[in-house]
Amino acid sequence: MGAPGVVYHVDASYFVFRAYHALAGGFADADGNPTHAVYGFARFLADLLERERPAHVVVAFDESLGVEVSYRNSIFPAYKANREDPPPDLARQFGLCREFCRHVGVAEFASARYEADDLIGTFVARARSAGLRNVLLTRDKDLAQLIRDGDLFWDGGGRDRYRYEEIGARFGAPPERFADFLALTGDAVDNVPGVPGIGRKTASRLFEEFRSLEDLYANLDRVARLGLRGTERILRTLAAHREDAFLARRLTAIRCDLPIDATLEDLRPRAPDRSAVSAFLERQGFGTGLGRQVERIALRAQADCA
Repeated sequence: MGAPGVVYHVDASYFVFRAYHALAGGFADADGNPTHAVYGFARFLADLLERERPAHVVVAFDESLGVEVSYRNSIFPAYKANREDPPPDLARQFGLCREFCRHVGVAEFASARYEADDLIGTFVARARSAGLRNVLLTRDKDLAQLIRDGDLFWDGGGRDRYRYEEIGARFGAPPERFADFLALTGDAVDNVPGVPGIGRKTASRLFEEFRSLEDLYANLDRVARLGLRGTERILRTLAAHREDAFLARRLTAIRCDLPIDATLEDLRPRAPDRSAVSAFLERQGFGTGLGRQVERIALRAQADCA
């Protein structure tokens, strides 16, 4: 069994999208429906279970990939309005990825109102309260705000691994201030406007000096002492867009307090359902390699329980 003091949190969208674009045209079921994203995600998850042997793992999905009336849309209707609806074949494959999680014995969650980030944030907070460390498997910079000492931000491929003390240099601000940082710079990917004219370098320098957005706005006079280029313009802009900054922070801050009906014990991987996995893989038109890998995982789970 893997390290008992660690919870692995999988940002499913990243891995499904990665497979969707990297493996296009490679797999299809008997009816000709594409299954390449399912295959890529399933291989990633099986590799994680086999190599890391996590004692706790949770996979978080976004229930809808299009714009919806959700928590953040109720705050700011234009949130993510710049995104196109996903193609039907991708939406279908997301559902199959969730099904694979269930067959292989891994806890998966989704919410119509909250994003996968908020599900992960809630489980991260619960794990930390229980004295456990967290590994976040993602490349979504927003999730960097959840990292604390002892945690790891990892893309799952072995290349990019960032510990708490490395987050600031990589993303522009330390984890505790990262939601505030994004509130100033904005986030074009999510259509969060931020404060006009405040870029990454300026925001990084501000949050070297100030502990939070509240601290910054309570002490704007101290900005003049930082020697920033265009200080007068920066001060005028910050003052004029105070409400915009705090609105943006409501969008960039990840919720960590959702009422999810699950305990940390529910995040322990169960032994894969071999017959269900076999039937699933056959329906998707996959070869035998993934089935053999799941069989090894199942046998190891049996041995661990013996």
